[in-house]
Amino acid sequence: MADDVPEILTGFNCIADENSKILILGSMPGAISIQQQQYYAHPRNAFWKIMEALYGIPMENEYETRIDLLKQNGVALWDVVHQCVRPGSLDANIQSNSVQVNDFKALFEFSPWISKVYFNGGKSAELYKKKVLKTVDNAEESLQYAQLPSTSPANARLSFLQKLNEWQQITG
Repeated sequence: MADDVPEILTGFNCIADENSKILILGSMPGAISIQQQQYYAHPRNAFWKIMEALYGIPMENEYETRIDLLKQNGVALWDVVHQCVRPGSLDANIQSNSVQVNDFKALFEFSPWISKVYFNGGKSAELYKKKVLKTVDNAEESLQYAQLPSTSPANARLSFLQKLNEWQQITG
């Protein structure tokens, strides 16, 4: 019987500090990321390659060093979803009735300088708009939002250079 119970996945803690200015939101870490307990750990995910191009953060650095350098650049990382059921790693498999979102009100109180929120793909934007936006005071007036192409290897419709071109707006 225990095999019939779906596994509830739990996301990671927010990577942010009091000086964060921008927030990059994914939906929920993929299976490899969860296994390694690191954001964007899949070797074909373009996220860290993009961060290297935009902020000079070497991909070869240890994970904790890359995280520290992101914070030094005012970048916070998190996911919209705190817990959910999702067979596999694809966002399309997230069972919407199982979604519990993260506490964004607490994040925006902890990091009051965040003014821009960038969504790493469409699912994070969809879930945020549906389940978070109305729960955060003045979120529509005080924050700027932009959806970026997913850095996931599942998003094969764009080349790395096309993704990088779109992602360049986070440094502006």
